[in-house]
Amino acid sequence: MDNDIGKFLALNGRVMWRSVFIALGIMAVIVGVECLFIDSATLYQPEEVRQVSLNDPAFSMSANPAKVVRPKDWMPWAFISGGIITVVYSYHLPVHYRRWRNSPAN
Repeated sequence: MDNDIGKFLALNGRVMWRSVFIALGIMAVIVGVECLFIDSATLYQPEEVRQVSLNDPAFSMSANPAKVVRPKDWMPWAFISGGIITVVYSYHLPVHYRRWRNSPAN
């Protein structure tokens, strides 16, 4: 019975890693496309989280400095190409590995 559970976990582990790499590749492509369309991104870090109403006179913007990120010219293309290569390999390598594993030994 333990052997059956081991085979089940091994099969699902391979499938899960493949989906993780597909998701990372798709996210890299999305970030690359976003970098093509923006000149800069401003990141704010809130000082503390508190609930305020719109008519609160003490309401003001956070005093923390904002971090401005300006992507270099090569960054969008690097993200897009890296993401595409990751997605293509995540589909191709299991097929190639299966073919290699089933080939007769030399």
